[in-house]
Amino acid sequence: MATTGTNRYRGYDIVPMRQWSQWCVGIYPTRADLPILPRSTLSTMAPQKEVVVEEAKQKIDRILARLNYWKD
Repeated sequence: MATTGTNRYRGYDIVPMRQWSQWCVGIYPTRADLPILPRSTLSTMAPQKEVVVEEAKQKIDRILARLNYWKD
């Protein structure tokens, strides 16, 4: 699995990874006060990197909203 760049979003690193002909992402907190997401690698795969990065951002938003975390 090859990684390509890192995106920062609301205190998380979103790391796109190419797996065969599809993309997936790893989501990792960058601060100790943020929750660790239940799955570090998003199970959704898509042919475009932008699609999985956007899905990861939506997942972060949903989890932070559910836990009543602030948005920075």
